[in-house]
Amino acid sequence: MIALSLAEIAAVVGGQTHDIPDPSVQVTGPVVRDSREVVPGSLFAAFVGERVDGHDFAPQVVEAGAVAVLASRPVGVPAIVVEDVQNALGALARHVVARLGATLVALTGSAGKTSTKDLIAQVLGTKAPTVFTPGSFNNEIGLPLTALTATEETRFLVLEMGARGIGHIRYLTGLTPPRIGVVLNVGSAHIGEFGGREQIAQAKGEIIEGLPEDGAAILNADDPLVRAMAPRTKAKVVLFGESAEADVRAENVRLTDTGQPSFRLHTPSGASDVTMRLYGEHHVSNALAAAAVAHELGMSAEEIATALSGAGSLSRWRMEVTERPDGVTIVNDAYNANPESMRAALRALVAMGKGRRTWAVLGKMAELGDEALAEHDAVGRLAVRLNVSKLVAVGGIEASWLQLGAYNEGSWGEESVHVSDAQAAIDLLRSELRPGDVVLVKASRSVGLEGVAAALLETGAEGEVAAR
Repeated sequence: MIALSLAEIAAVVGGQTHDIPDPSVQVTGPVVRDSREVVPGSLFAAFVGERVDGHDFAPQVVEAGAVAVLASRPVGVPAIVVEDVQNALGALARHVVARLGATLVALTGSAGKTSTKDLIAQVLGTKAPTVFTPGSFNNEIGLPLTALTATEETRFLVLEMGARGIGHIRYLTGLTPPRIGVVLNVGSAHIGEFGGREQIAQAKGEIIEGLPEDGAAILNADDPLVRAMAPRTKAKVVLFGESAEADVRAENVRLTDTGQPSFRLHTPSGASDVTMRLYGEHHVSNALAAAAVAHELGMSAEEIATALSGAGSLSRWRMEVTERPDGVTIVNDAYNANPESMRAALRALVAMGKGRRTWAVLGKMAELGDEALAEHDAVGRLAVRLNVSKLVAVGGIEASWLQLGAYNEGSWGEESVHVSDAQAAIDLLRSELRPGDVVLVKASRSVGLEGVAAALLETGAEGEVAAR
């Protein structure tokens, strides 16, 4: 964070100083909410959670080097006391961002946000110092904490924005007003909470409504609900996609033998070839969104293509590909799941597994509301249509719908199976995998299927896999 005195911070957040001998002392380190992340010069934000009260750690964090605690009550050590810590954190982020000379890029979408954010950050990072959202730190607490990691040297601030309802993104853009806003897609993720795709589109489009006239709205030309958002902004509209009408587009898209996308990138300033390190054709759209942002910020087609070709995955459990010593490939995409990302992952699995046995270890897709049965059934059917060798549906009723969809599509006998939990899936796979197989593991985060991937990698390291 840019250096601020405790007196300045108290004024910005409307707080009262308590037990602070010298209000001119500066916060020079990050603002953190996890006591384990405190370093000398930090400001510790004390949140009250369901199981843990951050105020209880106040003496510990000051001893570890925190300058003070941002708290909702006096804690017996240097503190700035406010009525609401979350609101104070947002006010501090808004103040710091206003003082930065950085260009803010904000993005949202139903699927692909984190992967695209990572791509944008890596591409812009080849040009100038860039700060970006770690993982999926994209809510009303994570976003300001990310913004507060920016310093005077930061030139680009790339922020992922999530939403659980109408108005959420508008609130986030109020904290960190972007000059460039990106909408990737409108899908079925969280449709149970929103009530329909039109409501999701309404919420996602909030990210471009406050853009300045000299800003840019980067919109997916291939998604009708996204493209229809154009009238909601006074900023310049830039379309990306495979459509011939897109300003930034891909041509001659294909997958390499290992399932990595390759294409000809076209921008208003020229064209260049891209071969990505990431897996799956769905990353083409993500790459085009990143390219559109980079083009607006002055990068040439050649510079963008080189950066995209060198970019990797920066976030855990998102198409994380590992080959075991015995030749079994584990694709850990277990961080989250929705119908769109499930379909993309299955297609990537099939592309990667040409000539090999493919396994789809799938679990529940959460927050689909009344669409849950139909969407799980459809994913199960798609696995069969794509000729996935075996579907392993893991968990409760939603997993049974996955398996039933596969069965009704013609997957009988040993081609699909429903198991009760992750351990049952691990036991099955340990007994049946053989060298050369490719295994996709994917479900909503709450299912915890990353443990299946971890166990299979441990098995490979120990050489216990059955060879048939």
